[in-house]
Amino acid sequence: MYDEEMIRDEEDRLRRSGGMTRREFGALSVGAGMAMLLPRAANALAVTAADIEMPTPAGVADCHFVHPANGAYPGVLVWPDALGLRPAFKQVARRLAESGYAVLVVNPYYRTERAPILPEGASFRDEATRQKVFPLMRSLTPEKTVADARAFVGFLDGRDAVAEDRKMGTTGYCMGGAMTMRTAAAFPERIGAGASFHGGRLVTDKPDSPHLLVGALRAHYLFAIAENDDEKDPESKTVLRRAFDAAGLPAEIEVYAGTLHGWCPPDSAVYNEAQAERAWSRMLALFETTLA
Repeated sequence: MYDEEMIRDEEDRLRRSGGMTRREFGALSVGAGMAMLLPRAANALAVTAADIEMPTPAGVADCHFVHPANGAYPGVLVWPDALGLRPAFKQVARRLAESGYAVLVVNPYYRTERAPILPEGASFRDEATRQKVFPLMRSLTPEKTVADARAFVGFLDGRDAVAEDRKMGTTGYCMGGAMTMRTAAAFPERIGAGASFHGGRLVTDKPDSPHLLVGALRAHYLFAIAENDDEKDPESKTVLRRAFDAAGLPAEIEVYAGTLHGWCPPDSAVYNEAQAERAWSRMLALFETTLA
């Protein structure tokens, strides 16, 4: 479950700094279009994309699936942040597919609502947004995440565009960071790489803390940590490092200077393009060496 206090803290920081809200950022970007927010991959492949409906034991999950137009490639499961599946994450998925991956980005709230759950530009500064999102976040238990991961991994394995003989990757943003670890722990034979971007609640004092799952992983990892998250909880990166070292697993764990929580999605009010691009390049390097 995502840390609501972290979201409230970030909105307070944004208010104090005079930064743009997501609504203000959205108003600026409407004219340019979402496709202008992310650069295309070098030697980008032609891709095929579709909004899909996937039956699961808990209901029909609305997702977005994008993959190279020809051939079979490693699958990647993308868990979005607390605002859920929306155009920005479809662009993230397309860009990854253009680099040679079959990408499924999911609506984690499908049991309750179809995506998008909020109008474009919605901000946690708005009470209506908080009242909408917080109950949805509370509904996402570790058990539901694993059950969903089973359905999503199974979907990918059933696609012709997904290479059966190559490991899958999984990426997650904010609350999605912990979801990648639960996915990788539940399916260690299938998940070969994971990337967490400003992941929340990766190390807690609860018995279901994600860091306690590291011993069950076989995935190599990237943890791209926001500077202000590290300032609030500087010990988490050390605990993660110890856990991965004890498991004998490679993990790149780095605090990205000058970043605020939420700095990677291109529609974020605190989007840091230079550091987001650097984190993206590190993810591609991880996938190239681990999923090939």
